[in-house]
Amino acid sequence: MKRKFAFIMATVCTLIIAGCGNSGNTNSAGNGSATNAPNASTESAAPEAGKAPAKDVTIKMFQFKVEIAEQLNALAEEYEKETGVKVEVETHGGGEDYGALLKAEIASGSEPEIFNNGGYIALVPYMDRATDLSNEPWAAQLIPTAKTPATVDGKLYGMPMNVEGYGLIYNKDLFAKAGITEEPKTLPQLKDAAAKLKTAGITPFEATNEWWSMGIHLVNVGMAHQPDPKQFIDDVKAGKQTIKGNAVFKQWLDLVDVIIDNAQDNKMTTDYATQVAEFASGKAAMMLQGNWTQGDIDKIDPAMNLGLLPLPINSEEGTILVGVPNNYIVNSKSAHPEEAKAFLNWMVSSETGQKYLTKEFKFIPAEANITADAADIGQVAVAVQEKSGSALGWNWDMFPDGVTQGFGAAMQEYLGGQLNHDQLLEKLDKAVQDIVKQ
Repeated sequence: MKRKFAFIMATVCTLIIAGCGNSGNTNSAGNGSATNAPNASTESAAPEAGKAPAKDVTIKMFQFKVEIAEQLNALAEEYEKETGVKVEVETHGGGEDYGALLKAEIASGSEPEIFNNGGYIALVPYMDRATDLSNEPWAAQLIPTAKTPATVDGKLYGMPMNVEGYGLIYNKDLFAKAGITEEPKTLPQLKDAAAKLKTAGITPFEATNEWWSMGIHLVNVGMAHQPDPKQFIDDVKAGKQTIKGNAVFKQWLDLVDVIIDNAQDNKMTTDYATQVAEFASGKAAMMLQGNWTQGDIDKIDPAMNLGLLPLPINSEEGTILVGVPNNYIVNSKSAHPEEAKAFLNWMVSSETGQKYLTKEFKFIPAEANITADAADIGQVAVAVQEKSGSALGWNWDMFPDGVTQGFGAAMQEYLGGQLNHDQLLEKLDKAVQDIVKQ
């Protein structure tokens, strides 16, 4: 399965090289299609290219990407100047539960024109609102696997936000100061690097207490290393397998302990913003995050010398994790879905929109026709591109809403020393069963 995935990744990278001049991503999640849903909206395609959208219209975007909130608001202002259409951006992320807030927003009677969704099983509750975007002008330019999370019965119900990857971002200068001359690729090598950093008086890891970082990104390492991640997740949901007793997750615990045992003293009170700021200030040599942090790092130290390490769980070489972080869903029940489609098309087709995607958002584009280089997207994104050929994928959206929050709560308890290994794995299993049995 992993060899097959690596072959697919290599193919995808070739496609991205052809379109972008630099390589890209894939998402390794199973069969590549969200769960079928019969009530999908079948709205017509967007207005013909070049047709100006209606004036004096306001559309709302309800989005979770806190890293680009400021830049996205600036982009919305540019769009209003060009078209007269106002885009109101409301951002909820970081420590907030975006999924719960979106549900509350809709339950209150508000229907944002555009909202974020990860696809797969997470898309199912919103299929009565999701607009078919298959015939949008940008859809033909998508990297093929970027379509996977939001595709249902051959139709595309979301615009992939971008391509992202995560691993251990590291400070090359601090590694050099500690005498580390080669990137650690296996768990024994990572342990050795942590020991050398501590000897040199350098904190190896800047950890965070955020539930989503631990419950989504860190737990996914154990899911992604399964021989068949989708089958394993399906079996865990069906009660046919458990996380406790799984050989891969036993090894995964070693990686978790290396990070937690070699992290800063105040890790229990370190939120996401603090984690990135402390790392960017040189207070630790590594942090488990992805290329989405580049913009915030640059605000503190734009000259920081960065690299990206894999996340190994044993003596074999580890990998980074690559996928589509989210999709823009056009809400057919909103007041202005056509104007929403026009805005999304402008965002990836206009010179202004493409400039923001690459130079301001620091995104690895999901569209093969949008060019980006290191000066645009940053060192971490370039490292993602370089290492994506062997990457594993993102699997958390195969779980029903609420499961990853349960994973995060269990990981927070473990971070605080309240659980041992067996108790942690039991809690991860319980997080799944508590939701699927409802």
